[in-house]
Amino acid sequence: QYFPGNSLLHKMDPRAKLILTFAYIVAVFVPRNWAGLSLAVAFLVMSVWLSHLPLKLIFKSLKPILPLIVFTSIINIFYVRDGLVLVDWWIIHITLQGVVTAVFIAVRILCLIAGSSLLTYTTSPTALTDALERLMKPLKFLHVNVHELAMMMTIALRFIPTLIEETDKIMSAQKARGADMESGGLMQRIKALIPILIPLFVSSFRRAYELAMAMECRCYRGGDGRTRLKVLRCTRQDYIDLAVCLVCFAVILASRLVFPNF
Repeated sequence: QYFPGNSLLHKMDPRAKLILTFAYIVAVFVPRNWAGLSLAVAFLVMSVWLSHLPLKLIFKSLKPILPLIVFTSIINIFYVRDGLVLVDWWIIHITLQGVVTAVFIAVRILCLIAGSSLLTYTTSPTALTDALERLMKPLKFLHVNVHELAMMMTIALRFIPTLIEETDKIMSAQKARGADMESGGLMQRIKALIPILIPLFVSSFRRAYELAMAMECRCYRGGDGRTRLKVLRCTRQDYIDLAVCLVCFAVILASRLVFPNF
């Protein structure tokens, strides 16, 4: 989901944002102490502030992974046996180290999802796929059709909101006809999805046919010889932002060596 804006992150070159996103993922997973993770959280908070995004958007991106975070935290709480024992009853064995590890893993996953969401919130799908195509350009020497891959990603990203909206309309129409999709057992709920999936597949194939026909009418023949409406160019500000962020990531990675026992 793209949130239009005029912030520093919105103006940054999408290629630089892609590189920084992958570098941030590495910077989040490499530290094994609270010093490095705290620096990663501070960098994320600063990035959110610079993006001028509403906090509800960030929380919205974190909502779907809450069950995964809870499940991972429970596993770490019950399976880490080292440290001060807090609860020891029957098969339940909870230690202080287990609780600390669970919180550490939860914060790490939250940073990963929130940092990745900043990329999609501040970069339009078209700019994102253009950046991917430019970064994957060396793959052409391996006879990989980079343009077609980028085009497929653009189309997929473009029609995700459309398919979600179409699904909501079909569900509302079926409920108005008396379809029950919330009660019953697992098999009954699966069968109740059939009246939704069939119209959705028919609509998707119809949209795909219309899109293919429109591309043929506009004489689309792939990426050979094609020009771009907006050519990606890195400015001086992009190089400065890239250098500052890489220095911050280097500090985060170095904290593992400077504060090994923190």
